[in-house]
Amino acid sequence: DVQLQASGGGSVQAGGSLRLSCAASGFTFDDYSIGWFRQAPGKEREGVSCINSGYGDKYYVDSVKGRFAISSDRAKNTVSLQMDSLKPEDTAVYYCAYRRGSCHAVAGEYDYWGQGTLVTVSS
Repeated sequence: DVQLQASGGGSVQAGGSLRLSCAASGFTFDDYSIGWFRQAPGKEREGVSCINSGYGDKYYVDSVKGRFAISSDRAKNTVSLQMDSLKPEDTAVYYCAYRRGSCHAVAGEYDYWGQGTLVTVSS
């Protein structure tokens, strides 16, 4: 089975940076996507960013464009999310997820999930 391990969360002040990593293993398909989602208390899980392995297509939710950058290291099977200029509203548990094929904004379209890593941004 596919296994995902998210790491890199922590506490920072507004304007700071964090880098999340998602180590993936157990998959054999060449065309897949790794997405980053987040869920704040009392809110629905939200798609933040996604990268597709085939063409390297990248997607971002409007609220993080220009501040977050997703990248992949295929040799290490790792997808990273560099988060700069963090805001208090970015506070959430961040999850990475895997699906075959292209990126999708809906959490239910992903088949495997990591355990989540908490990001807290204070004002």
